[in-house]
Amino acid sequence: MRVIADHIRTLVFSIADGQLPSNAKAGYVIRRILRRAVRYGYTFLGQQEAFMYKLVPAVVESMGAAYPEIAAQQELETKVIKEEEDSFLRTLANGIGLLDKLMAETKKQGKTEISGKEAFTLFDTFGFPLDLTELILRENGMTLNEAEFNEEMNKQKERARNAASVETGDWVTVNEGEPSFVGYDELEADTKILRYRQIKQKKDTLYQIVIEKTPFYAEMGGQVGDTGYLEVDGEKISIIDTKKENDLSVHLAKKMPANPAGKVKAVVDAARRQAIANNHTATHLLDYALRQVLGSHVEQKGSLVTADSLRFDFSHFQKVTDEELRKAEQIANDMVRQDIALWEERAMPIEEAKKLGAIALFGEKYGDNVRVVKYGPSVEFCGGTHTSSTGRIGMIKIISESSVAAGVRRIEAVSAAKAEELFNAQQDTLRTLKEMFNNVPNLEQAIRKAVEENAELKKDVEKFVQEKVQQQKAALIEKAEIKGDVKIISLPIGTEMPAEMVKSIGFQIRNDVKDKFVFIAGTKKDGKPTLTVVMSDALVATGLNASQMIREAAKEILGGGGGQPFFAQAGGKNADGLQKAVDILKSKF
Repeated sequence: MRVIADHIRTLVFSIADGQLPSNAKAGYVIRRILRRAVRYGYTFLGQQEAFMYKLVPAVVESMGAAYPEIAAQQELETKVIKEEEDSFLRTLANGIGLLDKLMAETKKQGKTEISGKEAFTLFDTFGFPLDLTELILRENGMTLNEAEFNEEMNKQKERARNAASVETGDWVTVNEGEPSFVGYDELEADTKILRYRQIKQKKDTLYQIVIEKTPFYAEMGGQVGDTGYLEVDGEKISIIDTKKENDLSVHLAKKMPANPAGKVKAVVDAARRQAIANNHTATHLLDYALRQVLGSHVEQKGSLVTADSLRFDFSHFQKVTDEELRKAEQIANDMVRQDIALWEERAMPIEEAKKLGAIALFGEKYGDNVRVVKYGPSVEFCGGTHTSSTGRIGMIKIISESSVAAGVRRIEAVSAAKAEELFNAQQDTLRTLKEMFNNVPNLEQAIRKAVEENAELKKDVEKFVQEKVQQQKAALIEKAEIKGDVKIISLPIGTEMPAEMVKSIGFQIRNDVKDKFVFIAGTKKDGKPTLTVVMSDALVATGLNASQMIREAAKEILGGGGGQPFFAQAGGKNADGLQKAVDILKSKF
């Protein structure tokens, strides 16, 4: 109880401060704290369902007056903890069962140390945390073979390294100088190559190039890197990406210029940069709009800004409704229509920036001076590239909203030309639908009517199919082949019939015929063959197995399948093999 009381305080304060459970960094610490408390409750207090979230009001009641932040975020704290508990309890029940079995087997062998390999399987395959494994082992007077566990972990890391292995050459220095970024103001720059090196990855050979003055923005803070070209003595070298390595802007190219020491003109793809800038600014506007609609607890948890779209993750405890999304979209688009000019300060003291209301990303490290980007009421710390005014965005359109983790939602959106493309595609779809319904004035009503009529027709077809099944069943039973004390009932080879209908006939026969019988069918549908076997319980009792038989016969139709001892089906590719497959099945009786 003391462990749980201590841990619930930690969780409530951490979540109120903006940190959510995750698989990385501080978020992982929070997740482990919660999971350890849940495990204590599960094992020692018999709590088989989520319970920690019920303690949030008690923390708020005892500490909320001194710390009003935890009271303001109570709903978020409760939702996040409950979601995380529910998720972990599923893993916990499974993991504890497997660990109990492993401990029992180890004790039977007269040992107190469990295999590190088995513990790694628990961790890697079933998601059972290592620290909980060690804790439970200690409680049961047992230990873990750590060397074996670490060996398995290293093997996995080696596999991951091999999958993404990169051969990196030595840097070749061409000119002396200090690299600098001029891309906020310029998209072209006269410069020179300072150094380069060759890298090889999965048979691809690329070159990393460092230049003195670069207008290319290197991938950072969720924004993708710029592309463009370097022109060296008239030779154009395409830059396919720009990355940040050890605080250095590295330009990726598929080849080096013939004369690396020559005069260089660096040119960014301006249209792509503008599209990226539009989406990055749109991210800021949506961040602001969501805070207005959902509340001040909304905090950015990650983003991806490309030329085609933007993705924005934020803290929120439940699905954002269509109405809330539309309202946030309207606020953001109103700011677009106002054509608010960019205001920026590239080296503002961090305390000044905070007084200005600039929003910092939780977990990000900032220096004494920061860049502040402001569009009207939207003020954020940001090092990315932005549009000169919101009007250049044209329009923002949210295309999806989903969950990515406990208490974290994701919005995807498009802007500018991509928003226009989206509307054009939707208009084309709408036009096509109208044409399909003879350009009726009320398309929604016409589709609703068609759906209702289709449902009625489906019922009629199902009724007709049942009648056909009854007719087929009676005729087939009458023509049954008798072999000893077994009735062999079969459809003509190659009958055109859906597999579900064949199955229905077989089960109807099984309900009506009480003697020893087998129903065998080799049918087709749209040229694809299907084998079906249905047997009476009396035949199954003799040791016959429909699933085993059909697997053998299915080889003749170049297919496979299975099922239960009394019923099995198999599909294939070779309809010419149906006769031989049915002969094999009949030979079993």
